[in-house]
Amino acid sequence: MEKAPKKSPNLRPNVELNRATKRGKATQDEQFLAKSHRDGEARSAFTHTDPWRVLRIMGEFVDGFETLADVGDAITIFGSARVEEDDPSYQQAVELARQLGEAGFAIITGGGPGIMEACNKGAKLAGAPSIGCSIELPFEQGVNRYVDIALNFRYFFVRKTMFVKYSQGFVIFPGGFGTFDELFEALTLIQTGKVHNFPIVLFGSSYWKGLLDWLRDTVLVEGKISPADLDLLIVSDDPAEVVQIMKQSTQSMQKRVSENEAFSELERATKLRES
Repeated sequence: MEKAPKKSPNLRPNVELNRATKRGKATQDEQFLAKSHRDGEARSAFTHTDPWRVLRIMGEFVDGFETLADVGDAITIFGSARVEEDDPSYQQAVELARQLGEAGFAIITGGGPGIMEACNKGAKLAGAPSIGCSIELPFEQGVNRYVDIALNFRYFFVRKTMFVKYSQGFVIFPGGFGTFDELFEALTLIQTGKVHNFPIVLFGSSYWKGLLDWLRDTVLVEGKISPADLDLLIVSDDPAEVVQIMKQSTQSMQKRVSENEAFSELERATKLRES
C-alpha cells in the first residue's frame, strides 16, 4: 500500500474523508473497483449495491457543480504532496498562485500538503478564492489550512471532472504518479478534441526535461504521437510568463464564446424572419 506523505503542520483533520480509514475499512473507490471472488449467487447479489453507488456518485457531481458554479475563471495547479516549505518549488508555487490570484483567477488544488498547500497559500495572499478538492485515500489525510472552499470526493473520476470543468488551464509542478495522472488525462482530453483552449504548463524545466526528451526521442520517433501533440505542452520557469499564458488563453476563449453567441443569435433572427 502507498505510504502517506509526511504530515504537514498546516493540515487540519478531515474527519469525513478519514472515516473509512479510522474504522479499518476500504475506501469507496477500493470497494467500487474490487474484483469479486465469491460464488455466482453472492456475486449477483453484490451487483444490487451498485445502483446505490450511482446515487452517491450523482450526489458528488451535484455538490461539486453547485459549489463551483459561481467561482469564475480558475486555474488548477498540481504537484507533489511531499514537498516541504523550505523547498524552492514550494516558494515558486506560492508566488505563482499569488500572481494568478492577483490577475483575477481562483486557485484550485487537491487541498493537501506540499505544492497544493503552497498554491492555496498564494491564493490567500492574493485574496483570491482558494479551493481544495480532497479525495478519500487509504491513509489518513487532511485539508491544508489555506483552503477556503473545501470539497470532499470519494471517487477519483468525479474529482477529475471538477478540475477540468472549472479550470481555464492546468499548471503542473514537479510531482509523482498522481501529478502524472492529471497531466496525461488532460493531454488526452485535448488531443481527442474533448477540451479546447486549455493550456497545460509544465513548471520547472529541469524536472520535466527527461520526460520531454523521452516523448520526443522515443514516443514521437516510434510514431505513437504526432509532432503537433508535443505542442500541447508549454514549459516555463517564470510565474509572470505563466500568468500571461493563462490570461491570453482565457481572453481567447471568452472571445470565441461571444462570437458563437452572436452567430447563434443571428441564426435565430434569420429563421424568425424567414418564418
